[in-house]
Amino acid sequence: MTATSVRVPLSAERRAAKPRAWGAILPTVILVIGAIYCLIPVIWVFIASTKSRGELFTTFSFAPGTGLFSNLADLFSYGGGQFGMWAANSVLYAGVGGVISTLVSAAAGYALAKFDFRGRDLIFYSILAGVLIPGITLAVPQYLLLSQFGLAGGPLSVLLPSIISPFGIYLSRVFAASAIPQEILEAGRIDGASEWRIFRLIVLPIMLPGMVTVFLLQFVGIWNNFLLPFVMLSNQGDYPLTVGLYTLLAKGSGAPALYSLAIIGAAVSIIPLICLVLFLQRFWRLDLISGGLKG
Repeated sequence: MTATSVRVPLSAERRAAKPRAWGAILPTVILVIGAIYCLIPVIWVFIASTKSRGELFTTFSFAPGTGLFSNLADLFSYGGGQFGMWAANSVLYAGVGGVISTLVSAAAGYALAKFDFRGRDLIFYSILAGVLIPGITLAVPQYLLLSQFGLAGGPLSVLLPSIISPFGIYLSRVFAASAIPQEILEAGRIDGASEWRIFRLIVLPIMLPGMVTVFLLQFVGIWNNFLLPFVMLSNQGDYPLTVGLYTLLAKGSGAPALYSLAIIGAAVSIIPLICLVLFLQRFWRLDLISGGLKG
């Protein structure tokens, strides 16, 4: 009787452990499959960028080729250094636009989360509506609007629409509401600090992890944006990498050798994004309050 009373709970525990084990393994398997699905095209781009023109068009394999350095030399010498100019333009649009957009999103999110004013909910719901609107639908209206001010066709026509990010404002509002204690703000006001000083010395350090996330999302979004600069820009010297590589592909129909340049250009354009993610990930581990205490 004692042995039976012991075996039944153990058997029941084993049967109960199997569903729990599958419940822990299944999400991991799904994530691994999704990661493989997303990484295979990237891996192929990097491998294809190492192939010479003959290897690229005659064979299809995941074995590295022998033309990496010659492809790099051809890429950076094409058109008198056009690829370097396109890369510099992408850094300008994504870097400056990402920084300004992050600061604007942090200020707007903080105001929506911690200040009570008339029309706050209406503004917030309008921002949520902006999140739901695809950016592709706004490209032509933005072009028409900027044309009225004489700004279409230049770098500002790409930078200005990138400053306001509804999703960035929404993330900043959610982060500020949960991470910034109201007591700290009240203590700063009692000590006589101005709202600008409170925002600069208390709010910004606390919101740093959230701002890093907003900056990364905005930087990647601007870096990969194709339609907006394609619609706005008319001068090839102002093209970012996305539009520049598109012109290579468009010309490749008459000159197949340009396909090799477009592929290695796409591979090179991915490297800054990888480096940025690896560099910024350490900021996500920061304690939410420690930054505010240090400030």
